[in-house]
Order: sequence, then C-alpha cells, then structure tokens
Amino acid sequence: MNDLRLRFGQNLGLWLGVLLFVLLYALYSTLHPKGWTVDLLVQNANESFALIMVSMAQAVPVITGGIDLSVGPMMTLVNCLASVLVSGTPGAIVLGILACLAAGALAGFVNGCIVVYGRIQPIIATLATGAVYIGIALFLRPSPGGKVDENLSWVATNALAEMDTTYHWFPDGPPAWFAETLGRVPVPIVLILAVVLLIWVPFRNTVTGRGCYAVGSAEGAAYMSGLDIGRSRLAAYTLGGLFAACGGLYLALQTGSGNADIPQAGAYTLNSIAAVVVGGTSLYGGSGGAVGALFGALVLRAISFCFRVFDSNGPLGFLSNPLLQPIFEGVILLLAVSLGAARVFRVKNRLTLFT
Repeated sequence: MNDLRLRFGQNLGLWLGVLLFVLLYALYSTLHPKGWTVDLLVQNANESFALIMVSMAQAVPVITGGIDLSVGPMMTLVNCLASVLVSGTPGAIVLGILACLAAGALAGFVNGCIVVYGRIQPIIATLATGAVYIGIALFLRPSPGGKVDENLSWVATNALAEMDTTYHWFPDGPPAWFAETLGRVPVPIVLILAVVLLIWVPFRNTVTGRGCYAVGSAEGAAYMSGLDIGRSRLAAYTLGGLFAACGGLYLALQTGSGNADIPQAGAYTLNSIAAVVVGGTSLYGGSGGAVGALFGALVLRAISFCFRVFDSNGPLGFLSNPLLQPIFEGVILLLAVSLGAARVFRVKNRLTLFT
C-alpha cells in the first residue's frame, strides 16, 4: 500500500494529465454530432500524432534538466525529407523511411554533441541548430510540394481495416473478429503504442535511461556515483531527435507532401514544452517521462477540439468565437500547468520531488 501511495505521488502530474484529457475528450465526444465513432477517433488521432511525437521528443532532454528548442525544426526537416524519399518501389519506400528516422536521430545526436562536448547551454545550442535544420528544410522544399506513396499515406491515416483493403491481408475478406475489433483501431494509435512500448519503455529501463533521471535529479551525485553523464545526455537528445522524426514522417504521410513552414515549427516547439509540463514532467529535470508528455499533448488537442463543438446560440456560445478562443485556451492551459506544478509548492526541500 505504501509503495502504491509513493508511486501515485511520484506520478501525480501524469494522473492529473490523464484525468484532464478524459474529461475534456468526453465532453467533446458528447457534444460532437459524430461523437464516440471510429471516424471521429481516426480524425482526432491524425491531428494529434505529430504533437504527441514532438512532445515526447521534448520530454527526454527535459528529464536531464535541459531543453530542446529544435524539436519543431527537426520535425519539419524530416517532413520535407520524407516528401523526397518516401515514394517509389516498396524497397525504396522502406529505405526512405529508415533514412528519415536516421536523419532525425542524427540531428538529435548533433544537438547532444554540442551540449555535452561543446558545453553550451541547451537552450542556446538547440536554438542555433533549430535554425540550421529549418534552413536545410527550406533548401529541400523552397515551396510546399513533393509526394509520398499514396497507398502508405492512406493506410497510415485510417483504421487498421484499411490495411486489408489496400494490401489484402485476408484474401476472402476480413473475418468478423478483426472487422469488429482490431480493424476499428486507428493506425496512429497503434503507431503511438509501438513507439512507447518498443522504444521508450526499453530505453527507460536501461542504465542509460535511468541515468537521464539521475542527471536531471542531481548531476553531481550522478557523477560521483560513476554514471556516464555525457552518454546519458547524448542518448536523451538522440532519442528526442528520433521521436521528432516520427512526427515529421507521419506529418508527411498525413499531408501527402512536405512544407518547410517556419511558424508551424515554432508553434510545435512551444506547444511541446507546454505538453511536457501539463503531463507532469518537471522542467527542473529528474521526473516525468514521455508517457506524461503524450497525455499532455492530448490535453492540448482536446482543448482545441472542444472549442469546435460549442453551439454559438447556446449558453456557452461565447466560447465558439474564434477571436476569443486563444484567451480561453491560454487560461485553461495555465490552470492545467498550475495543477501539474502544485506539488512544487507543497515541498520545503526540492530533493523530495525525486524520492
């Protein structure tokens, strides 16, 4: 019982993010004419995927006590690169996807090298590298364009049942057990689960992953304990680049093209920081995780979803005014962040945040 209470207290920010998302999304689905349907869930999952990946990319460096202002530009760079490489024969598509993911991981590794070996503050280093990545994206796509494989794009942005429609998994048609269960699951949700279970969870349980938390909690103590601080930081930024690449690759599949959109890159970066905090990850480092950032991103998206469904003639009609929505979004976000950070104000010793 004491162990459960301790774990709950350590992950209070995460549970608050989950609760807030459930409440907001339940309200949205209830008010929406197509609420609680697969089509609406697929649409919402598509809109949320890129922000989820970028938020997870932000969370890993933040755990080490740093920050990455280049996650949006890295996503944009991979988005433009995918519009060049992810097309052609099946073999070429696979190689293109691997090249995009490798490019994101390499960009994150460069960030880590500059922070670790250049000993430059992360906020300055990633601000500079972000400008470089945007420059490369503009070089690849001076104007929006390019093309990704249409079949892959269609499959990745729909429910699993569309995979059978496109690639004919079941020659005699999908069986009922698949069509009525797994076939209704949106592909973006499957991809998110795959990234969390196959990449984040194994990394978090490695010595290097645990070292990221130790570095963020107390760098001096981590060093005295014999942990390789540089390796943990390098791994954190590299993994962040890989997550950002997943977001950029999916954005290319979703839009069918590439676009070196500078304002969009900046917006994703800022929203990723907000999502990290809403999801319970401390900006001091040492606590939280990618799963919390995932739900933080979902909270941000659920807020914007809710504003779409308010009846302009109803009692809450003023919330449907697009000119006032940024104010309401900011207020709700501030409340969410305040709830996530409330624990800080209840402690007298910062070390208790990590115990």
